[in-house]
Amino acid sequence: MGDRIAELDRAVQSALSQTDDVEVVIVGNGADVPEITARPQPGSASTIKKIRLERNAGIPEGRNRGVQECTGDIVMFLDDDGWYASPKIAAHVRERFMREPDLAVLSFRVMDPEGGSVQRRHVPRLRAGDPERSSPVTTFLGGACAIRKSAFLQVGGLPERFFYAHEETDLAWRLLGEGYRIEYDAETVMYHPLVLPQRHPEYYRYNARNRVWLARRNLPWPLAVIYLTNWILLTLIRERSLPALKAWFGGFIEGIREPAGERRPMAWKTAWKMLRLGRPPIV
Repeated sequence: MGDRIAELDRAVQSALSQTDDVEVVIVGNGADVPEITARPQPGSASTIKKIRLERNAGIPEGRNRGVQECTGDIVMFLDDDGWYASPKIAAHVRERFMREPDLAVLSFRVMDPEGGSVQRRHVPRLRAGDPERSSPVTTFLGGACAIRKSAFLQVGGLPERFFYAHEETDLAWRLLGEGYRIEYDAETVMYHPLVLPQRHPEYYRYNARNRVWLARRNLPWPLAVIYLTNWILLTLIRERSLPALKAWFGGFIEGIREPAGERRPMAWKTAWKMLRLGRPPIV
């Protein structure tokens, strides 16, 4: 968005400091990409490319456009207020994707730079447990991951209608349906300040609307009904704010009324695979 220049500089520098040469693509989402001081290291073949979208098209469309501009087959997404903890992450990622042709996504471990506890939502599995334990998962963190570009394009990329929230899960479910694997890799660490998603004014609306769209697009109808019923109950149990509940249920109704995009329900064998991985598509 062009409003965090120092943070963007730090993020880009952490990418350019990798031991592997990298291609950095900076997407200005309805904003000019500001001038930064980060530069490739002497003798490096790394490059920086800037593109500007004419409007704030949302996270999924911004990332889709960035992927289109990349020439390599492994894409690492990084939010402008995050940075890589080690210069060896790109090399580690490259080696894993080369060895494992069925691997589509690596979800990174996100750490608080101030040394605070890891947020529960940053470990993409129901039994978060030890954040230092790697495991297969059924979703991933969009701003802290690496994705195989060919697999990303094969399933159509991120759903641009979502704008914000749950677009990674939509992509993950389609990748699992094509036989790919997704893994939470605790060895790949990025730093990100401790922030809550509720800081966004439209959080509750998008969260509910996109859950409905996620179910309508991807789940067999019996599972869609269970999934949405579970989230209604969980929201009523967890949320005590009346304005938040009003926004959430407004978004839920919007998700039912508005077009969700192409419906491609997953096969029952994919749902069974997710159950064996510890997160069936009903919660």
